[in-house]
Amino acid sequence: MIRSMTAFARSESTNPWGTLTLELRSVNHRYLETSFRLPDELRPHEGRLRELIQQLLQRGKVDCTVRYQPAGVDAKGLQVNQQLVQELARACEQIHTVFKEHRAVSALEVLRWPEILQAPQVDPDELQQALMKLVNKALQEMLSMRQREGDKLKQLILTRLDAMHEIVTQVRAVLPEIRQLYREKLLARLQDLKIDFNTERFEQELVLLAQKMDVDEELDRLTTHISEIRHVLQSKEPVGRRLDFLMQELNREANTLGSKSVDIRTTNASVDLKVLIEQIREQVQNIE
Repeated sequence: MIRSMTAFARSESTNPWGTLTLELRSVNHRYLETSFRLPDELRPHEGRLRELIQQLLQRGKVDCTVRYQPAGVDAKGLQVNQQLVQELARACEQIHTVFKEHRAVSALEVLRWPEILQAPQVDPDELQQALMKLVNKALQEMLSMRQREGDKLKQLILTRLDAMHEIVTQVRAVLPEIRQLYREKLLARLQDLKIDFNTERFEQELVLLAQKMDVDEELDRLTTHISEIRHVLQSKEPVGRRLDFLMQELNREANTLGSKSVDIRTTNASVDLKVLIEQIREQVQNIE
C-alpha cells in the first residue's frame, strides 16, 4: 500500500457552546514529527491527539491546528469576571493615591482588559468528545488523501520501471555485437600499425578486456532491483525507506554500467537509467 506523506484535512463542528475547527497538514519528513497549535481550553488533550496520529501515520511532518470559537452572546448574556473587575478597581485606587491628578477609568476600557468578558463554561467532557470526533474524522480524510496520491505515485513509478526494464533488455541484446565490434576495432588498429603481434597473446588480452568491460552482472542486479521494487509496491506496510535504499542500489549499478562502457549505446543507456532513477527517487521522497 503506497501512501503519500503530503495531505491536508479539515473538519468542523458547531455546538450550542461554540465552534471547533481542526486542520491537519502533513509534508514529507524522514520520521514522524507532530506539532500542535491548541487553544488553552484544549491543551490538556495534546497527548491524546499525538497518540491518535501516531497510531495511523508512520512518517511525515504533521501540523495540527485547533480553533475554538465560543458561542458568545446567548440567552444568559455576556458573563463578566467580577473578581477580576474588583481587583482592577483596587489597583486603580492604589494608583490614584499616588497620582492626584487622574482620569476616571471608563467601563469600555475595563471591558477591553483581557479575560474580563468570559464565555459560558463548557463541560470539559463534552468538549473532549467533540475534539476526538473531529480528529478521527480529519485523520480518516487525511489517510484517504494520502492513499489517492500514493496510488498516483505508484503508477508514475511503475511507468518508469517499465522504461528501465526496456533499456536493460536493449543493452543485454547488443552486448555480443559490442564485444565483436570492440575486438574488430582493436585488430584494425594493430593492422594499421603494420607490426607483427602474437595472435594467442592478442586473444588473451581480449579476454582480460572483455572481463573488465563485462556488465552482465550489473544488468542482472538492475533487473533484480526493478523486480524487487515492483514487489515492494504491493506491500501493505510503509515502504518509503526501503524504496529509498533500492534507489541507491539502482544508481550504483547504473554508474558502474557507465564506467565500464566502451560503446556509445551503453553510455547513453547509463545516462537514461540515471535520469529515470532520479525521477523515481524524487517521487519516493514523498512516500510514507
